[in-house]
Amino acid sequence: MDLNIKGRTALVLGSSQGLGLAVARNLAGEGASVILVGRSGERLEAAAAIVRAQTSEEVRTEVVDFSDSDALDRWLTWITDYRVDILVNNGGGPPPGPVAGVTADVWRKQFDTMVNAPFRVTTAILPGMRDRTWGRIINIVSSGVVQPIANLGISNTLRLSIIGWAKTLAAEVASDGVTVNSVIPGRIHTSRVDQLDKAAADRTGTTQDAIAESSRAAIPIGRYGRPEEFADAVAFLASERASYITGTTLRVDGGMVRSV
Repeated sequence: MDLNIKGRTALVLGSSQGLGLAVARNLAGEGASVILVGRSGERLEAAAAIVRAQTSEEVRTEVVDFSDSDALDRWLTWITDYRVDILVNNGGGPPPGPVAGVTADVWRKQFDTMVNAPFRVTTAILPGMRDRTWGRIINIVSSGVVQPIANLGISNTLRLSIIGWAKTLAAEVASDGVTVNSVIPGRIHTSRVDQLDKAAADRTGTTQDAIAESSRAAIPIGRYGRPEEFADAVAFLASERASYITGTTLRVDGGMVRSV
């Protein structure tokens, strides 16, 4: 299937590794020019080398620390110079832990990084999309937005605000040819999932392998997902073929979430 995004420009946040990198690789493979964004210049350049190896399209990198408000302010003053057609909002998860007892400072810090930063990036890029009457905004969230995950209290709480924002925004910009959707990864095998499995093993006094085995047993497909499988779903939502899909939340989880 031709996704018809050759020549489009995609800005992928948090794309130096994991799901973000998988999405960047997929979009580049479909012929989009890709801008990778992350905090570490070294990791970004390594990621860009991987993406460049499979495309003749332009691949750029932008080093931005979203926890640094001043740095983000400076970046946003000129990011509008890019003609961005596809925006993938993605970022690392907060530290695991219960929601009870989270301090005000931690809430503020995590909100600024996880929620406020992608909102501000979207606000900066959106006018250009609306003017051109074409745009795709895709948010990578967490299964905790539909089925709260034990010991991931901050993530469960803050990622839900992204869902409410995205649903509201989708209705506001639909007539301008811009779609807004969110994608829920289940247990996709990345370093973040390995991190969480290790944290669960340490917390329960078992091994990481035992935690992973138990997790796989709870997934109807019986395995962790591959990053490229998740990226395929994101690429479809970014495509011309998905022009009538907006305001929705798509699960890519092998059937793990049991709610309707």
